[in-house]
Amino acid sequence: MNFVMRTARPDDLQSLYELAKLTGGGFTNLPADRQALEQKLERTERALSRQSEGIEDELILLVLENCETDQVRGTCQIFSKVGQNWPFYSYRLGVLTQHSRELSRTFRAEMLSLVTDLEGSTEVGGLFLHPRERAEGLGLLLARSRYLYIRNHRARFGDQVIAELRGVIDEAGGSPFWDGLAGRFFGMSFQEADDFNAIHGNQFIADLMPKTPIYTAMLNDSARAVIGLPHPNGRAAMRMLETEGFTNPGYIDIFDGGPTMIGQINSLQTVAHAQDVTLAGIHESGGEKQLVATGRLANYRCTYGFVRTKEAGSVSLDRASAQRLQMEPGQQFAMVARA
Repeated sequence: MNFVMRTARPDDLQSLYELAKLTGGGFTNLPADRQALEQKLERTERALSRQSEGIEDELILLVLENCETDQVRGTCQIFSKVGQNWPFYSYRLGVLTQHSRELSRTFRAEMLSLVTDLEGSTEVGGLFLHPRERAEGLGLLLARSRYLYIRNHRARFGDQVIAELRGVIDEAGGSPFWDGLAGRFFGMSFQEADDFNAIHGNQFIADLMPKTPIYTAMLNDSARAVIGLPHPNGRAAMRMLETEGFTNPGYIDIFDGGPTMIGQINSLQTVAHAQDVTLAGIHESGGEKQLVATGRLANYRCTYGFVRTKEAGSVSLDRASAQRLQMEPGQQFAMVARA
């Protein structure tokens, strides 16, 4: 394996655009729109140049680079604090229980309530790996590199982290959930609404969406069937999130009905079990495979490496991994076991 995660640069624009065209739609955080992607890169550049600590509304875009070809083959994102420039909407799936004495019956009705409960959370999203690279644990490297970035810059993030999974999309690129609910109020297709949201934000939801709870029994069968379900291609991502420590408490995406997973940053497996060590030496091969990360802000890099313990707090690292991380003996880095 000769891949490394690093922070994105302005010259990654064309590579990100090519990746975005491969997503098949429904990836709000990775639109196939050059201007929107350029704005993401500009936000990342501003965030990486800030030297003060503290939590601000920022975006960190990371990319997976093949060190042999210099090609960008994957990407993911971290939003430090959502819901600051416009409300962060979700549906909360709940149950209303009512009892009739006359009928001697209890009725339980599922309801969707439009909420902004998750405002202020950190969000991880925009994860996409080139279809030809979906092997050797690269998806896991993409996902967990975000948690090590958060750990290594802990003062810039809050306590809660969320991850929105893409919902079920049909073969035509439409969303059964959108068609059965929101599409009735907006007069636009799911693809049109998703593209608009990716570029302009979802304030139009606040302007046009009814605020009253929606009884799921009033939706058509197609819409009800996909509530809270991830896209088939996202099931592995959901399992990775669950392994990391995320739970599914019943929040769903307002566009496609996909689940929103929630975790506590300090309790995530990657964050809780990572340790800081000093690079005491470099060996040629062998050792225990670990996820290793070094550097701050624009210099952050993360890869798989092979570690040998020297003594408490110091280790040696295989030469290839040390080169990918651009590390020399005496430097510190974070490591955590490969799950």
